[in-house]
Amino acid sequence: MQSIKTKLKVNNKQKTILAKHAGVARHAYNWGLATCITEYESSKKRLSAITLHKRLVAEVKSENPWYYEVSKCAPQQALRDLERAFKNFLTIPKRGFPADLKPVEKISSDCGQWSSVFAQHCVSKTGS
Repeated sequence: MQSIKTKLKVNNKQKTILAKHAGVARHAYNWGLATCITEYESSKKRLSAITLHKRLVAEVKSENPWYYEVSKCAPQQALRDLERAFKNFLTIPKRGFPADLKPVEKISSDCGQWSSVFAQHCVSKTGS
């Protein structure tokens, strides 16, 4: 097994952009989780990431113009991660309920303090 680790050296502008992306993803995930809970309680149906994204665009983005300051990929990936977490909770025994994502106080340059939504997108990768 081989491992490659890279440390990001970002300037203040890049830190701001990273923080905005993390904030939008966290907001989309938490909004999607609340929506999934409400929908599942009322109809016992699981919403897909695509359905959640369509509803997000229709209901949330128009009220929050800061969503347009970041890439569309940040909320889309957060909703895909939420869909996987909710599916795992419903299908895998002893799997915990998806939790709200908390804000991160400080984003370090090596992604060490990023939320779980972005953990798989850090530059540090392990391959075979």
